[in-house]
Amino acid sequence: MGGNDGFLLDAYSQTVSGVVERAGPSVASVRVRGHARDRDAPLGGGSGFLFTPDGYLLTNSHVVRAGAQAPAKRHQVSLSDGREFEARWVGDDPDTDLAVLCIDGMSRGTLAPLPFGRSALLRRGEIAVAIGNPLGFEHTVTAGIVSALGRSMRAGTGRLIPDVIQTDAALNPGNSGGPLLNGRGEVVGVNTAIIRGAQSISFAVAIDIAGWVIPQLLQHGRVRRGYLGVGGATAALDRRVMLAFSLTQTHAVRVSAVEPGSPAAHAGLHEGDLIVGIDGVTIDSVDRLHQTLDASRVHKDCVLKVLRGNHAGQPLYITVRPSEHAGR
Repeated sequence: MGGNDGFLLDAYSQTVSGVVERAGPSVASVRVRGHARDRDAPLGGGSGFLFTPDGYLLTNSHVVRAGAQAPAKRHQVSLSDGREFEARWVGDDPDTDLAVLCIDGMSRGTLAPLPFGRSALLRRGEIAVAIGNPLGFEHTVTAGIVSALGRSMRAGTGRLIPDVIQTDAALNPGNSGGPLLNGRGEVVGVNTAIIRGAQSISFAVAIDIAGWVIPQLLQHGRVRRGYLGVGGATAALDRRVMLAFSLTQTHAVRVSAVEPGSPAAHAGLHEGDLIVGIDGVTIDSVDRLHQTLDASRVHKDCVLKVLRGNHAGQPLYITVRPSEHAGR
């Protein structure tokens, strides 16, 4: 190895070790306990990290739920300096696999939060440092690069998480919920999943998504989303239909079922209808429909652009008022 190569390796090592030194004390172990029969029964765990100085901690929804339909009864948080705390559940969103816990009784400034970066500014090839604290005694560190951006991944609910970050920083299940950091020590993602047998390809929920989710969890304990009450699937549009309706999109959502008494039923949506837009937004997949039905459309009149077989050449514009999706 030439002298220049050694210098570059040393610069890389110094960057990674500097990030770890600054961020490590803020990364926590999250242990989950308790069910109906035994409040102290261990159920699982993972990692998390502090994002406010008064004890608010971000982690994965699947960590706080530990495989259950509802969040577990008890959450214990341990820091690398040996301090242990009871934490209360603040809120979680299984659709983005994010959750917020809070260490109660901490005065402002007692804990060191991690700064948020901007995942939208990431570039492929940037340094990515993943930190976890699966045991509560000492954090674990892996480093690599951002290998892909703009990926999508299915959450446990079946909904698509957009703008997922792909890295080659190796993870293990105990590191789920820990931070993914850039070379400046800013959080750019929340580590959430790994594809086993695929050379340790790992994924993180973008911190820009978390920045949208966190305020809703703090305010409501959940993320508010609109609900129409339809079952459907992404369907390819026939070329003749595209020409007849002057459409440029190649797919739409075909309604397969309408729930009785739902907003869609009250609006007059029919089985077999093709939803191609809502409030001027093109709807070309079920995932796009889910993403468009956000909190801004709950209990507000929206206009669906619909294709129906007996209205050849003329789309229908149906006004519907989405209710709030109950979630899990």
